[in-house]
Amino acid sequence: MSQLKDRLRADLTTAIKARDEVRSSTLRMVLSAITNAEVAGKEARELSDDDIIGVLSTEAKKRREAATAFADGGRAEMAEKEVAEAAVIADYLPAQLSEQEIADLVTAAVAQVGAAGEGMKAMGKVMGVVTPQVKGRADGGAVAAEVRRQLGA
Repeated sequence: MSQLKDRLRADLTTAIKARDEVRSSTLRMVLSAITNAEVAGKEARELSDDDIIGVLSTEAKKRREAATAFADGGRAEMAEKEVAEAAVIADYLPAQLSEQEIADLVTAAVAQVGAAGEGMKAMGKVMGVVTPQVKGRADGGAVAAEVRRQLGA
């Protein structure tokens, strides 16, 4: 079993014992999402730590988007709940890259692919190189925006 999943289960037990409602409900939700990912497809499989980080990233993105939607809809208490859940999930994700680090990775990828003069036609090539490098450490939308900016769109 993966170390990250073990850590999530142990932290869930601790949160339940401490009567931490937000943390325990969030960890339950994350563990059920991991279980769903494990049984998805034709046959059940055990997820590696990298796969679990992918699930955690997806869940964190859902929380960010929901918080924005609730805030835009005037539901501040629900937005706060989603932000709190996102903070719990963020504890288990690798450190996020700064905008400067993303820009540096994109610059290196543009040079590697030789896409400097091609414009937006090269976005797929550049994203193909950058995406594996930032997996779980940066939001795909932020990376795509930086690629567009550097390719001059």
